[in-house]
Amino acid sequence: MQQSTRTVEIGVIGLGTVGGGVVRLIAKHHDDYLAAYGIDVRVRKACARHPERADALGLAADAFTTDWREVTADPAIDIVVELIGGDHPATEIFEDAIAHRKHVVSANKALLGRHVASLAGQAARAGVQIRCEAACAGGIPIVNALEHALIGNDALTIAGIMNGTTNYILSRMDAEGLGFEEVLADAQRLGYAEADPTADVDGHDAAAKLAILSSIAFHTRVTTDDVYRQGIRNVSAADIEQARELGMKVKLLAVGRKTAEGVEARVHPAMIPATHQLAAVDGAMNAVFAVGDAVGETMFYGAGAGAFPTASAVVGDILELAGPIARGVALPAESEPFERVLPVRSIEDLTGRFYIRLSVEDRVGTLAPVVAAFAEAGISISQINQLADGNGTTCSVAFITHRALERDVMAACDALGALPEVAAVASVIRIEDVEAWSDGVEEN
Repeated sequence: MQQSTRTVEIGVIGLGTVGGGVVRLIAKHHDDYLAAYGIDVRVRKACARHPERADALGLAADAFTTDWREVTADPAIDIVVELIGGDHPATEIFEDAIAHRKHVVSANKALLGRHVASLAGQAARAGVQIRCEAACAGGIPIVNALEHALIGNDALTIAGIMNGTTNYILSRMDAEGLGFEEVLADAQRLGYAEADPTADVDGHDAAAKLAILSSIAFHTRVTTDDVYRQGIRNVSAADIEQARELGMKVKLLAVGRKTAEGVEARVHPAMIPATHQLAAVDGAMNAVFAVGDAVGETMFYGAGAGAFPTASAVVGDILELAGPIARGVALPAESEPFERVLPVRSIEDLTGRFYIRLSVEDRVGTLAPVVAAFAEAGISISQINQLADGNGTTCSVAFITHRALERDVMAACDALGALPEVAAVASVIRIEDVEAWSDGVEEN
């Protein structure tokens, strides 16, 4: 058995789903960590609002507090684990822990997606580190892969399904032919979706994860506010059925790409070939594609949320820090945060194919002005499908475009919405060019 030079003391702030999982994992595997890695790690102090939560987790009374400052200021604590989420008091917890020269482990994607540059700068000056594996796709070890295993590559693309709630909803809509609102209500009843699902279904959660991963992969600052974001509220059962007829599936994709013109960073529903690996990712699972110029395509698959998958990532970060601490080896300080080296491209400047579903008057001659509006905007149509949903007054027609500039497509949609023959531009879904994700990969 390897011998630890000293116990590494942990302070956990937040004993909810993930925090409770962290406490349980450390207690369960304490002897395994010591035997395998020579790391004697223990929770010295934990903070939550309710003492009964500590009792349920088997924490001693003197190891519990309701004041997070007792954790960040405790001179014996080596690593502070922030698991409360949100901006406040999480920001103050980070800053106070760093000021007391403590390393910080966090799953707080919302905070780090916007403010990691400021926090990383403070950590670098204080000589401590910030670890955030759990902030990006739950239990999937994608941050570690980008920072270590794939470091020999020029990262080309980070893309995938990074939100389990939306993937669960879209998977059930696809499998059962149900509408968005019906599946959302059931997902909330079953606990797969929050009472307020905005962060998930409107793409905020995936955008924060993509911002963090893009910054790491492309060595340039990308924030959540830089990421184009569109959620899944307007995706209908009819759209998913049309995708199936086209040999595709609809997924909420997060896509970061490094191009000659800068970085693409976007979250939106997209149609992808049903034969693609991501199309098979169903339920609440996540999957992330990381494409490097040397390694080519790699895919990381696993649970993107939940007590123990996310706790697994948190504890992994804790042990990475704790190993050197236990042996008395000084850890390097956090690297200076990435500057905005590459521009983040506007979605309007990107090109691609589109699926556009219109609700139009159900009469002869309706399509002539519609097709003319597309032509005037410079949009070429490759396919037109009328859906079997007519009610005698209106019906739905789906158009598939050839490659077109995003701003031209949006201008066409504005023009279409103004036509008297068009009741509504019901849905616009991008058709993802998954082959482009590997542009720049070296030939073997």
